[in-house]
Amino acid sequence: MPLTNDVTHDNWSTWIHRQRHGNDPAHEHHVRAEITRYADRVLDSVRLRPGMTLADIGTGDGLVGFRAIERAGASIRVLMTDISAPLLRHTEESARSLGVSGQCAFIHGSAENLAGIANEAVDAATMRAVLAYVEDKPAAMREIYRILKPGGRFAIAEPILRDEALEVCMLKQLVDSGAFNAEDPFFPLLLRCRAAQFPDTEEKARSLSITNYGERDLVRFAIDAGFTDIRLELHIEVRTEDSLPWETFLRTSPHPLAPSLEEVFEKEFTRDERAYLEVRMRAIFESGAQLGAERIAYLAAKRP
Repeated sequence: MPLTNDVTHDNWSTWIHRQRHGNDPAHEHHVRAEITRYADRVLDSVRLRPGMTLADIGTGDGLVGFRAIERAGASIRVLMTDISAPLLRHTEESARSLGVSGQCAFIHGSAENLAGIANEAVDAATMRAVLAYVEDKPAAMREIYRILKPGGRFAIAEPILRDEALEVCMLKQLVDSGAFNAEDPFFPLLLRCRAAQFPDTEEKARSLSITNYGERDLVRFAIDAGFTDIRLELHIEVRTEDSLPWETFLRTSPHPLAPSLEEVFEKEFTRDERAYLEVRMRAIFESGAQLGAERIAYLAAKRP
């Protein structure tokens, strides 16, 4: 259905089009290659085949849906849903430019309420980095179950961000306890920076959709919704941070609900505080020794 909402951007579209890759074409290419691997794994899990109807929930810029068409050919039909009207408009335009509009339908709405899709209407459903931002995850699981045909398959790839929040909570406890040199402002300033992107108390973490669940909760949600043949794999990869230019790193953010580091510096710090913190952070970043961890839960299930 064509969208007429006049809003030109929102958090979701801004993150996908700019902050996910820092508005850096070279880094965008790297990110695209990486997330395409996630998309392929999700599509493998639903046993993608020609002729099926696929619902891609929270389609974003259409990566999973367009990848499904690329892999399965002209006979597959893809229902693309998203809460972001600007993203859906962008994805409609992409479908036209790719010449696949006739295989796609675009449905504006949240994962918790897929009213635009009938009961037992699809052979498979996918989500990639969507459920983390859904407030009522059990409701979303029930909606996926409702729209699947008996025997239909469901697969997701979701970031698990709870550990990042726990790291910030621990940093806050150490700062509050006076564990660091009181004459060195680095760690208190670093805490303010990290707390702008992740919750710094367990209470806050429990209140946010991105940090109030873990991989085992995903299994429980699927069981409660009625799914069977449930399989979950948690992939954790710890590696040195990608050798990005510092200026690119400044423009990125770790998730769509977080400001970029550049925005944090501008809004949360005085000029002197920023100058001090940026020098210290940049030295660590450019040393090549800083480790980053990626945690992704892959879950696949079947409606009996």
